[in-house]
Amino acid sequence: MWGILIAVAVIVLLIAWVVSLYNRLVTLRNRYKNAFSQIDVQLKRRYDLIPTLVETAKGYIRHERETLEAVVAARNRAVTAVQAAAARPGDPESMRQLQSADAALTGTLGRLFAVAEAYPDLKANQTMQTLMEELTSTENRVAFSRQAFNDGVTQYNTARETMPTALLAGAFGFQEAQLWVIEAPQEREAVKVSF
Repeated sequence: MWGILIAVAVIVLLIAWVVSLYNRLVTLRNRYKNAFSQIDVQLKRRYDLIPTLVETAKGYIRHERETLEAVVAARNRAVTAVQAAAARPGDPESMRQLQSADAALTGTLGRLFAVAEAYPDLKANQTMQTLMEELTSTENRVAFSRQAFNDGVTQYNTARETMPTALLAGAFGFQEAQLWVIEAPQEREAVKVSF
């Protein structure tokens, strides 16, 4: 009789231990997904500012149509990429696509800012100055959100790869999450905002 009770107690403890490991992985996965949603919020804010920025600049830099169109196209690609990544935060392929689209947008914004430097009336425009301040603030928020996301992904991946959780992670379908990394050197530079 005692043998059966001890065996049942061991089984119950083992099940409780497995459940606690599973719940920890779920908690950590949800944290990094929440952190990604914060990036998503800030990127949406950024993407919403860009059309107004382009419209404001249009009146002053009519001869720079190609640059303006490139900014709009890059913004649209970035919006599509962030929507795909939001559906699967941490997925390596969707994160690579998002990072690539974001880098392209940052590059085209940099070209727009360089072109705008040549137009003193545009630089002095109050709407343009306000938009640039908002964009700078948003860039800072995006950077902070990326840091929080990477912290969450690191905690999740560490828990997923350490023993004894590593024995259960694969069996329960907990895949490695992708960090938000900046691969191109020009992406590491902040967007120059000098109006």
